[in-house]
Amino acid sequence: MDSPYKIASAEPQILPVGTGPEAREIPFIAQRPAKSGGPGLFWLSGFMSEMASTKATAVAHWAAEHNLASTRFDYSGHGVASGRIEDGTIGRWLEEAAAVFTEVTAGPQIVIGSSMGGNIALLLLRKLLRERPEEAARIKALVLIAPAWDMTEELMWKRFSEETRREILEHGFFKQPSAYAEPYTITRRLIEDGREHLLARMPFDPGRPVVIMQGLLDVDVPASHTRELTTFLTGGKVKLIEVADAEHRLSRPQDLDLLFAEISKLL
Repeated sequence: MDSPYKIASAEPQILPVGTGPEAREIPFIAQRPAKSGGPGLFWLSGFMSEMASTKATAVAHWAAEHNLASTRFDYSGHGVASGRIEDGTIGRWLEEAAAVFTEVTAGPQIVIGSSMGGNIALLLLRKLLRERPEEAARIKALVLIAPAWDMTEELMWKRFSEETRREILEHGFFKQPSAYAEPYTITRRLIEDGREHLLARMPFDPGRPVVIMQGLLDVDVPASHTRELTTFLTGGKVKLIEVADAEHRLSRPQDLDLLFAEISKLL
């Protein structure tokens, strides 16, 4: 039976996720053409990003122009979603991604994840393969943009100074300066929960094409980090595209053109 959420809309709707004290309302935008021309595009934003970002809206517009469905949402504590970023964890945001994917999208999908969204995309596929293989089968490909795999451990905890680690352990949080927005609040809960959701360099066969875009000037998710991801994604369907003059965001017109060219090939 079709979900009541599988309707065309350019305005945010609300999906309830969780129960009791963990109940929250996740805003999403699901756009459906009258007649779809192929798999839908499912967007996963990065840490402290949102569904109104440059890349997310560009993907939605491109999908509409090409007669494709698209779905995007805000994690709790992000964008127009309720909640505090300080309460967020990888597990919490993964639960929200799984809920939106299974309850809002219909038919085959290409999952596109940016930065932390790339990490969530891999965790989402792994979770569905284990728990709901019929839903995992709808994921036809992954497109990962500067994927921050195992972000909380590899790109946060291991990079932090001893002083910063001590502050997190003793006070429960640390204010991380950001080049893109207000300082990020990195909580002890975020770090500890992240350890429950690690890829941990264990061999993982996605079982479908994975296209990775990486800027070589990226200091947030270094190229070496992304190259390492390709060493434990097995199955022979991983394609890494390195952009020599690109930084982390990969949202310039030429970057978006490259993204859409790769999506077109997958279609």
